[in-house]
Amino acid sequence: MVLEAELRENPAELTRVAIHELFHFVWVRLSNQVRRDWEKTLSAEWKSKNPGELGWSAEWRKAELGSNDVRRRSRKWREYACESFCDTAAWLFTGGRRGERSLAPSARRARQTWMKNLFAAGSISI
Repeated sequence: MVLEAELRENPAELTRVAIHELFHFVWVRLSNQVRRDWEKTLSAEWKSKNPGELGWSAEWRKAELGSNDVRRRSRKWREYACESFCDTAAWLFTGGRRGERSLAPSARRARQTWMKNLFAAGSISI
């Protein structure tokens, strides 16, 4: 993992980016069942037409999705699912700071509950 040197000048952003990147390692170690469960959360957001995201890396991927991507679980959808997972973790572990957050409060609460349940179930531990 390589981080931009400029991040040293912004410790809060460095923390957010580092957590996001670390959660990519968590994502690949989750079971398919857990990853699909996360996708159900995202799919519910999609069906409710919830705009926004909790980070830029997920937001631009979400903007490029179409209904066929969601329905077929295309590569674009699966990449979005991964990025949204990592952005959500970064948002949660940095105290829910505003930053790049544009996701509706109801969707944020649903994601927060999902993540808390994931940790409570012992699927992952930090």
